[in-house]
Amino acid sequence: MTLFRSVRAIITTVVPRRWITVSLSLRQCLVTHRNRHVSVNLRSAVHLPGQVARLSRAFNSDVLAAGHLFAKDSVQDLLKKLETEYSDCLEQVNTVNQDAQLKVLRRRIADLSPLVTYFKQLRGKEQELQEIEALLHDDNPELRKLAEAERLECQHQLLDLKKKIITLLVPAHEADDSDLVMEVTAGIGGQEAMLFTAEMFDMYQSYASFKKWSFEILEYYPSELGGLRHAAASISGQHEVYKHLKYEGGVHRVQRVPKTEKQGRIHTSTMTVAILPQPSEIDLTINPKDLRIETKRASGAGGQHVNTTDSAVRIVHIPTGVVSECQQERSQIKNKEKALKVLRARLYSMKLEEEMNKRQSVRKMQVGTKGRSEKIRTYNFPQDRITDHRVNKTVHDIKGFLLGEDLLDEMIQSIREYTDHEMLKELLENIPAQ
Repeated sequence: MTLFRSVRAIITTVVPRRWITVSLSLRQCLVTHRNRHVSVNLRSAVHLPGQVARLSRAFNSDVLAAGHLFAKDSVQDLLKKLETEYSDCLEQVNTVNQDAQLKVLRRRIADLSPLVTYFKQLRGKEQELQEIEALLHDDNPELRKLAEAERLECQHQLLDLKKKIITLLVPAHEADDSDLVMEVTAGIGGQEAMLFTAEMFDMYQSYASFKKWSFEILEYYPSELGGLRHAAASISGQHEVYKHLKYEGGVHRVQRVPKTEKQGRIHTSTMTVAILPQPSEIDLTINPKDLRIETKRASGAGGQHVNTTDSAVRIVHIPTGVVSECQQERSQIKNKEKALKVLRARLYSMKLEEEMNKRQSVRKMQVGTKGRSEKIRTYNFPQDRITDHRVNKTVHDIKGFLLGEDLLDEMIQSIREYTDHEMLKELLENIPAQ
């Protein structure tokens, strides 16, 4: 006889040896062997009905989304194609001699490896679920209760794997791994729009700190009353900063009573956020001959270097007419570096937009194109409400939202999940029938 001990189950009751142990905890103590007997006392089985009910309620809400989508034939066909492609790449990588082709193959293997790994784990977990479900028909009622709890836990793990696989199936944007340059600009509404722009800029700066990203101010043009006309900042981090923030681009609308309003009327103002991926040297090459670099004296409020030295830099990309200026630093060299960073981001964004327009499908994502002319979110102060119009999601507590922490992070995550779902739907619709 083998004695299986765990924190939540002690072996004392005789059970036919055809069972096999699945693990050494409450969820894992179902194991067997033919023609012998093991003793099991399920001391914690009295707690199982409530546990099963809680797990069941939590499980049912999620399985309809990820499980239903994963079960589609188009998803299964796509997974088989990608698994076959992964095997082919592994074979070819040992026969290809050209460095360029080898680089492409290795990159593709790296892209597909997590997906194939999760898919293999999924198959193993499905086999484990079949073994557990066989225990549901046992004559021992206590063992059936334990098997039911184990079955629900296994289903949760399967759901988690399916979600991970679905996420990896979403087509990646070539700039998703990039850092970014964020630009904020006051829109309609005069000084109130500028005040709101300053609040939004502070919110994103706080959010970068919340995510432990680097936030470097490249341009900053304040208004007379403490608002902000225009600003630009470089945001960088260890992983997918652009992918995380790219859907923040667009027109943000604020509805509130301005401090200068004496009659208590609600005013509507806007500001614009532009999220520009920051290219690497490989992604974008600029010919120095295409640049016209001008220097001038810095202007603005205060500072010993203002109007005394030619520290401000203005760079014009002659072929496109794109302009970038910087006067943040005392050093002309540092201002030139920052102006070039903004210029590169603007040119790269133009390049990506042109390529996207060429290959964009007829059905656009409902989440929008994040263009500057598109109203994406409303901040209604009298109602203490923030509504994102792309996903029709509303949250309350504007003060907490503008802190740039959990509430903003949850909103961004909701938009990403919705967008990923829409992109995957479009991908599956475009897969040719077998």
